[in-house]
Amino acid sequence: MSTIEKALGNRQQELPAVPPEPGSMVPSNAAMSLDERAEVVIPFDHLHDEGYLTPTTPRGTTAEEFRAIKRPLLRNINGHSASPIENANLIMVTSALEGDGKTFTSLNLAMSIAMEQDKTVLFVDADVHKGSAGRVLEVPDGTPGLIDILLGDVSAEEAIFRTSIRNLRFMPAGTRHEKATELLASAKMLSLMQELSSRYSDRVIIFDSPPLLLTNEASVLASFMGQIVFVSSANNTSQHAVQEALERIGKDKMVAAVLNKTPKFRFKLFGIGIGKGYGYGYGYGYGYGNREEPKQPDKKKKEAHKK
Repeated sequence: MSTIEKALGNRQQELPAVPPEPGSMVPSNAAMSLDERAEVVIPFDHLHDEGYLTPTTPRGTTAEEFRAIKRPLLRNINGHSASPIENANLIMVTSALEGDGKTFTSLNLAMSIAMEQDKTVLFVDADVHKGSAGRVLEVPDGTPGLIDILLGDVSAEEAIFRTSIRNLRFMPAGTRHEKATELLASAKMLSLMQELSSRYSDRVIIFDSPPLLLTNEASVLASFMGQIVFVSSANNTSQHAVQEALERIGKDKMVAAVLNKTPKFRFKLFGIGIGKGYGYGYGYGYGYGNREEPKQPDKKKKEAHKK
């Protein structure tokens, strides 16, 4: 019996009377299509405690920050960019290194867009070695996902799961595989991306990608994307790492630079545009985010000056 079959159980059985545990996969209405019959129960209380945006916290600093981040992305999807963007609804969230907050950003972005009235979101855990997003959502290991689709073991429909949020679907990373880079670069991956992009006109597909400087998979994924959200940390990411990471993204890509862990705001969107030349916005933002806090005058020197 496949993992999907175990998750779905007997289609004729009623839903369990007791509430499911967070992160569990439970059967849903049998009349629904295959990609809507299994559900990931999102651990909202845990996410809230960790500072994530949830439907129960629609207001506040984090919610407003992600409204500012998603608006330009949605405008591009709706065809309001300066020039046409192919596959604009395929959005990859990445970073230069670990610890910059890409999974935190990608999940919050997915939740924020899912709260739109006319959009549905497919959140894909494309960090195929670590499965970071799946762990945050407490999805069990071994759940079929992206790699299993590329291996031909399951269909795309079998690897897409409903979640506790009505407009949010989730695709796990799937089985870890030593040839993940080759699988992501395959013709089957191209076909999958085209299918995901065109199948639902109102769907936004967000990929939580590995860091650009630590794996080859991120650069491969970037080649399929219409838009890229690049996350850097004001305290941890060096300018050299940022420049090297951006060089691994195609020059024809729309890139949004998000500065994380700034002194006043958790997230700040700096500059959006085509390729590395999207310009002053990111340069300014990066410099601002890394500026040193004004040093407090030495007390002894201050007292000596008074004397």
